[in-house]
Amino acid sequence: MELNDLFGFAGKNVVVTGTGSGMGHAAAELLVNLGAHVTATTHRRPLDLEVAATVACDLSTKEGCDKLIAAAPDHIDALFLCHGTADEFGGGNALEVQLTNFWSFKYLAESLLPRIADWGSVTFISSNGGKFWRDDVEKCLEVADLSSWDEAVDWYNANPDYRDYGYVFSKECQHAYVMSRVQDPLYIDRKIRLNVISPGLTKTGLTEAFERQIDGDAEHGRAVIEGLYIDGWNGRYATPEEMGWPMVAIGSKLFSYMSGQIVYIDYGCASVEEMNLLVD
Repeated sequence: MELNDLFGFAGKNVVVTGTGSGMGHAAAELLVNLGAHVTATTHRRPLDLEVAATVACDLSTKEGCDKLIAAAPDHIDALFLCHGTADEFGGGNALEVQLTNFWSFKYLAESLLPRIADWGSVTFISSNGGKFWRDDVEKCLEVADLSSWDEAVDWYNANPDYRDYGYVFSKECQHAYVMSRVQDPLYIDRKIRLNVISPGLTKTGLTEAFERQIDGDAEHGRAVIEGLYIDGWNGRYATPEEMGWPMVAIGSKLFSYMSGQIVYIDYGCASVEEMNLLVD
């Protein structure tokens, strides 16, 4: 059997967000090489791939999401949501982080579901920073159950402790959404698979922003982050390809019976932390 047949993307329509760099770029590049017709989004960075269509849009806004929805194909075989942003030092972009990293994921997935093929797939990129989503599950589900963009903005502003929890809460919401919606009629009635990958420490265009968010000092932030995620196993940063490629595989025919999963791709860091909590 040919490799392309195993993946099942040759000649298929896929939508990939956040393709200007990092994991989204890696995913889009692999999909192009597998013969998919890729509709890709970019925001601040130009796209250097030959895709079927490029949509320049800001997915932190309803207008930007609606622009993608209008431009997306009438028939979609797989949706890969890879866009995201990081907290600024001081938290001045807290609402933008929530809207970008979770609400737009729900909004795009549910808006595009009528166009996604039966037995198709929706795959998110989250972060292992959301691994303790169970601690905040009630609040996560409150957000996930909202119906409109304006309701979401109002909720975040009425719950500043969660809004300002920033990146972590947005990723917790992704995890809770996937776990709670996997057999929702919206998805299960048409056998549309829903999964999320949760990367560990990866070198991307957001790396410096993550380093600065602790106290504004990138060098100090880098030392803290590496102490948490690398020093314990004498490891290394992941590459964007080590996240984008597994994401493509999970959304492909190779994983046709897998749905509702949070897949940690962090060389065991989340597993070790969870085990330490259980045995302490």
